[in-house]
Amino acid sequence: MQKRFEECLCSSSRLLDRIFSDELFFKHLESAIIIIKNCFSKGNKLLIAGNGGSAADAQHFAAELIGRFSRNRIALPAMALTTDTSVITAWSNDVSFDSVFSRQIEGLGKPSDVFFGISTSGESENIIQAAILSRIKGITTIGLLGKGGGILKDNVDVPIIIPSESTPKIQEMHEMLIHFICSEIERDLIKR
Repeated sequence: MQKRFEECLCSSSRLLDRIFSDELFFKHLESAIIIIKNCFSKGNKLLIAGNGGSAADAQHFAAELIGRFSRNRIALPAMALTTDTSVITAWSNDVSFDSVFSRQIEGLGKPSDVFFGISTSGESENIIQAAILSRIKGITTIGLLGKGGGILKDNVDVPIIIPSESTPKIQEMHEMLIHFICSEIERDLIKR
């Protein structure tokens, strides 16, 4: 078992090496953090969505921002669009699962808010539609992606792409990035 665990860690380490050699990755990550900080400083909100494991990541991200990541501070206006089961099931049943997040953006999103879509493939139709509608409404869009970014990379303002084809490895890195973003936001808030 120890050998298999070591192999797993080595695989993650190789992926991190690829990320560390990509200047554009860090430029996009820094841009995303600045965009989210500016959103909060202007009294706007972060709307987060994903499917499956990425839905859990969306909820985790919102919880860290509303609650706290590692420091006591004010609550930050973040909302996971994956949590209202009545909206999700009613709209998906009556209309379409492909528009379940864009419908919520239509009702909740305001110009100067930020939409943060999470998709390991970059091909999730409901995230793509939410990103497109967000841009139409003047909402800045960030994508936390994998597998080359898919269609979504061209439909968000800031694509943060994990260069891997492995969904579990992409998810590991997404979790790490969510924690890093929360840490950077809190660090800035504590300075004030």
